[in-house]
Amino acid sequence: MRIARFANPAGRVAFGVVEGDPGAPTDTLTVAAIAEHPFGPIELTGERWALPDVRLLAPVLPSKVVCVGKNYADHVTEMGGDAPPERPVLFLKPSTAVIGPNDAVRLPPDSQRVDYEGELAAVVGGLVKDVPREKALDVLLGYTCANDVTARDQQRQDGQWTRAKGHDSFCPLGPWIETVLDPTDLAIRTELDGELRQESRTSLLLHDVATLVSYISHVMTLLPGDVIMTGTPAGVGPLAAGQLVSVTVQGIGTLTNPVMARP
Repeated sequence: MRIARFANPAGRVAFGVVEGDPGAPTDTLTVAAIAEHPFGPIELTGERWALPDVRLLAPVLPSKVVCVGKNYADHVTEMGGDAPPERPVLFLKPSTAVIGPNDAVRLPPDSQRVDYEGELAAVVGGLVKDVPREKALDVLLGYTCANDVTARDQQRQDGQWTRAKGHDSFCPLGPWIETVLDPTDLAIRTELDGELRQESRTSLLLHDVATLVSYISHVMTLLPGDVIMTGTPAGVGPLAAGQLVSVTVQGIGTLTNPVMARP
């Protein structure tokens, strides 16, 4: 099941189920409104729109976005690291960084180098604390595409990552949440203006999704709608105003965002 968050033609925001063949063109799909939210039994209202007639929003508004750094060996190497970390390297993005499909990534004027980082993201389905690894995937609502946009020069200047990762618009998510998906071996790719820049598979994650969910839940309580970004493979690079960046994850879809300068 694909769950989207959207604004209908009248501007009302709701969750909905995206209907249609997953391989079909998006302009042939429909979205059926959910009565309340997807974190429990799903009841349809009966309202339904063609997908092109609604505006897709970030699929969730998380209380927090928990990110994992250095989780592909090739990315560790390209960033000048020595050995891959033994344990997941965690950091946070603020909820105010979240944007949805087709929303603009805004380049801050105090950074000279802002990079894309395509990732698989997991969406938490309930209140989770201290979940064992063997049950970790069961607590997820599903998965979406993500872009861990990073002001690379600020990351190097600060020696820690909060400012570099936390600017408004630095966490694109979407286009929807796929609830039925095996995350163990999915193709992931990032394109910039249609040119392939990143290509990998989630089977190459140093710490897999179940390990990450369990590990993070032993550090902090996870709430419904919280997002876990699982790390980016090699191939990260700079964004410039006027470009289009797209992250595609097998079995989910494509998240595309324009890039613009922030006044």
